[in-house]
Amino acid sequence: MRKKERFQFASIYAVLYTATTLLNSVLYLCSGIYEDPSGNWHELDRAIILLIGMTAFMLCTSLPVKPVILRYAIAYVPSQLLAFGYVWFTGFREPLAKTAYRDIWINFTSLFVLMCIANTVISVCKEKKKKST
Repeated sequence: MRKKERFQFASIYAVLYTATTLLNSVLYLCSGIYEDPSGNWHELDRAIILLIGMTAFMLCTSLPVKPVILRYAIAYVPSQLLAFGYVWFTGFREPLAKTAYRDIWINFTSLFVLMCIANTVISVCKEKKKKST
């Protein structure tokens, strides 16, 4: 990874982590919960799960595999399994919520789909720009 790519990765990571943390806080406040019940571990878990997803996404979406949907599947399946494995390991630290696997699947998948959509839109725009020049 070149310096520019590392900076871009870190920037996207920081923006996504901040956005998901703010969204989580707003949802908690709207539900009447004024403190994160899981505390600091929850923040670290979120950071690690996001790192898993982003790393897999950045590595696998640059593969020369066509069609693009297959490239996204190659990135999604192992990274989702790794996220499930991470959730399973956190069960040794503290009891898991009854909906832990469902929650990680929904959150991970929705963020991954948004990243796929954004990546596709950016790629299409770059192709159009290339063709017009």
